[in-house]
Amino acid sequence: MTSIEELFQIIVVTLQAILIEANMKRIVTSLFMALTAIALQASSTLPLKGTVVKPTNPLIQYVGRICYDNPERPRFTFPGTQINARFTGSSLKLWAKPKSGYFMAQIDRCEPFKVALTGERDSVVTLATALPQGPHEVRLMYIIEGYELKPDFRGFVIDEEATLLPPPALPSRTIEFIGNSITCGYGNESIDKSDHFEYETENHYLSYAQLTTRNLGAMAHVVARSGIGVYRSYDGPKTGTPDNVMTTEYEYTNLYDRSEKWDFNRYQPQLVCINLGTNDLSTNNYDVKRLKDAYKKFLRQVRSHNPQAKIVYLCGSMLGGKELEIARKTLNEVVDEARQAGDAEVYRFDFTPSDGSIKYGADWHPSVWQHELMAAELTAFLRTLMQWW
Repeated sequence: MTSIEELFQIIVVTLQAILIEANMKRIVTSLFMALTAIALQASSTLPLKGTVVKPTNPLIQYVGRICYDNPERPRFTFPGTQINARFTGSSLKLWAKPKSGYFMAQIDRCEPFKVALTGERDSVVTLATALPQGPHEVRLMYIIEGYELKPDFRGFVIDEEATLLPPPALPSRTIEFIGNSITCGYGNESIDKSDHFEYETENHYLSYAQLTTRNLGAMAHVVARSGIGVYRSYDGPKTGTPDNVMTTEYEYTNLYDRSEKWDFNRYQPQLVCINLGTNDLSTNNYDVKRLKDAYKKFLRQVRSHNPQAKIVYLCGSMLGGKELEIARKTLNEVVDEARQAGDAEVYRFDFTPSDGSIKYGADWHPSVWQHELMAAELTAFLRTLMQWW
């Protein structure tokens, strides 16, 4: 008869063999899945039909903070980034990184339309077909916040015999908008305040910032991110969130990307509009003194980079009640003190507060109609300030 010790050894050996076999099965399965994924990624598709125009083509016109560390794939994260061109031929395609998000496109000053790059592998989108012969113009604008999606531009595809033409002249009037979700256009395409953030309902093209820019016949750079504050981002501690505030992010080309500091010599706006403070005051955990100090610090920072610009501190349109009073009073003090210290080109402007009479967007943000009202108000103020008639 087999002793208990011998029986135990047999059981141990058998279990070891079973475990080895199970591990081998797992390894083989994992290896098979990895090889399958590689094969899927490497699958062949039909070649692009037409002429690929690379991003390095000097006839492509860019507007906004863009990183060219790889000239073949310029990167950007801020809404309002533009890519413009003039071309011949009957068709045009956009080539960008898969899942880059949403753009607005306009062909030959016709009605703009939204373009989606949301698929895992889709990177080419048709912008125009069956165009008449002759010169054409495309204006593209990135309309969402891209810090998570990390979009890049890879070129245009035009007809085989087509060419690019010199781009349209850029406007001589130049603006920079610095802001939070209001400036981004958070949820402005939603019509229900109970909706939450979705890329699908954020459209910076329809924001007060871009509406005002077009009203004034100007161009704009945009540095904006939902939830950001000047000393404390949304629901942050009373002491502030120094690693996640505009005073930090303003210095860089792309949001939350420390690989490249922005070269302010690349763009010197005549006008800077700053709309910050809503998130600092959005939850009852704020410090007014810290907020005022941060406003003053940021004003000095913006002035140091834009010595010739007129700077306007905006307020609204989401705050109300006590917080609105605090924001207005604090901003008035900051601007008054700056003027007394010798900076005569600092100004203030208040939007009409949102009250829901022309709908709310997602999460109580301004609707497209509220943005239109805001743009009308700001346009009138800036026309007089800048003498842009």
